[in-house]
Amino acid sequence: MSNYHIKHLEEYYQVYRKSVREPESFWEEIAEEHFLWRKKWDAVLDWDFSKPEISWFKGAKLNITENCIDRHLTTRGNKTAILFEPNHPDEVAEHISYNELYKRVNKFANVLKEQGIKKGDRVCIYVPMIPELAISVLACARIGAIHSVVFAGFSAAALATRINDSDCKMVITSDGSYRGSKTIDLKGIVDEALESCSCVETVLVAKRIKTEIYMKAGRDQWLAPLLAKASDVCAPEIMDAEDPLFILYTSGSTGMPKGMVHTTAGYMVYTAYTFKNAFQYKENDVYWCTADIGWITGHSYIVYGPLANGATTVMFEGVPSYPDYGRFWDIVQKHKVNQFYTAPTAIRALAKQGTDVIDHYDLSSLKVLGSVGEPINEEAWHWYNENIGKKKSPIIDSWWQTETGGIMISPIPYVTPTKPTYATLPFIGIQPALMDENGNELKGNQVEGRLCIKFPWPSIARTIWGNHQRYKETYFSAFDNKYFTGDGALRDEVGYYRITGRVDDVIIVSGHNLGTAPIEDAINEHPAVAESAIVGFPHDIKGSALYGYITLKDTGETRNHDNLRTEINQLITDRIGPIAKLDKMQFTHGLPKTRSGKIMRRILRKIACNETDSLGDTSTLLNQEVVQDIIDNVL
Repeated sequence: MSNYHIKHLEEYYQVYRKSVREPESFWEEIAEEHFLWRKKWDAVLDWDFSKPEISWFKGAKLNITENCIDRHLTTRGNKTAILFEPNHPDEVAEHISYNELYKRVNKFANVLKEQGIKKGDRVCIYVPMIPELAISVLACARIGAIHSVVFAGFSAAALATRINDSDCKMVITSDGSYRGSKTIDLKGIVDEALESCSCVETVLVAKRIKTEIYMKAGRDQWLAPLLAKASDVCAPEIMDAEDPLFILYTSGSTGMPKGMVHTTAGYMVYTAYTFKNAFQYKENDVYWCTADIGWITGHSYIVYGPLANGATTVMFEGVPSYPDYGRFWDIVQKHKVNQFYTAPTAIRALAKQGTDVIDHYDLSSLKVLGSVGEPINEEAWHWYNENIGKKKSPIIDSWWQTETGGIMISPIPYVTPTKPTYATLPFIGIQPALMDENGNELKGNQVEGRLCIKFPWPSIARTIWGNHQRYKETYFSAFDNKYFTGDGALRDEVGYYRITGRVDDVIIVSGHNLGTAPIEDAINEHPAVAESAIVGFPHDIKGSALYGYITLKDTGETRNHDNLRTEINQLITDRIGPIAKLDKMQFTHGLPKTRSGKIMRRILRKIACNETDSLGDTSTLLNQEVVQDIIDNVL
């Protein structure tokens, strides 16, 4: 039993060694002792990274919602499962007990079945952070439908792409959403998206902002009346360990977003185990992750990980700045939050407001602070540690990805000594390797290379929906027999890991992975644009922001550049969403290119970061004069 809850450093090393030496018996013990199975597995693990094929708990039968809800009813039925904190502080928070969650998930599951949804069907969920979002996710899992949650900040075009890629039969949405002082017309965005989606038969609409909206006859239905008449009993669909649980899209460095497929049993075991240890969760703690369920963080550490442990998980609809910058701390004080998990972007934005706003609040309930989405910079780490944690709540700087399903490298609070900017040690069962560019593993400490994982863990994504070849090429082709994360990292003198950033054309802006290619494609649709290149540059709040170098078709053109900038950012907003807008846009006479026509983004990155004295080798450039011209006109 001690393997499930690690309490000191010596124990971490013992358990870690066991998990690496005997991974199968280690994970078998965790799975056997802490979860409910309808049928036990025939084999714990079967894997081959060259294909790549991975299966965990092969042949086992289960339903993840029985593990997240049903099995808690006898001991925790009246305990709060989901604590919903609305956008506006005057609106009353909602405590949904495990008993109530059971009924609401079953009702929703029965509605899905009545609308013709069955095991294996894909359901797109485009819902703001209201209880219906978590409940619809669990209702899909209850009946074996595959949920595909799309963050309710994406544009109609981005939504349509995701619906079509996974051939969704249904969309669940709401009339609109609140975001701080704004309201957003979600149903209008869905209607626009569905003009190009022939696969969708039904749209279920939750009421949130109570506005007049268009309802298409024969397709759109209000959710509330359907739930009102549905039964609150629904037998769970018995799933195979390797049946898909959900598809979640992540930005690729080129073109189409990648629909990462996570399966049932391994994902459940790993998210539950990491949640328990990474946050040192105890029975009556109140845990709050500020992410949106539209991202993997919300899937794993708002819904599945916490509920599998019978935890109380907070769902917050709003933003940290509304009605003022004390909102997070107000919620911590009000609900006596014990574990608080947020992104460096939020921490930096809050740090900018000074400490006066914090002094009004009692944050003494906090025991663990977490950071997710990108490596946290040193200044933000110290601010968070001193002002929020009062130097007594350890910070877990967690590194992981949509593709990994759960936390991969992270301190364990009160166990691992922390070090600012370092994700520290690999999680139990995780075997990292740093590789050089020639494919050799860098052994020992004080080395820097490309971060790979050399052995499967239970929650690794199994494929890209509809494109296994792309999965193989993206993650398993760079280094033999290893999963390549796409990140660089260094290992210090004691074996701690620090993530140094993406090595491909993906930029992390406010914790969101944004591929540069789709943004460039959007810009290039503007009739005045000849070509463009996007790079990241350091930003006080977002971590990185986007810098666009744009060449116009008629460089002598006298068009108003301010208007052009507005039009281009509007194009990006329409195609991808407002999160991908450019902070800086420089109009250039040309872009630095190699003789083979490849844009040298490395040089553009240096210019954007104001590092023009270290451009490196430019001898391969076809047009060196362009570089000086760009430097002379830099923003």
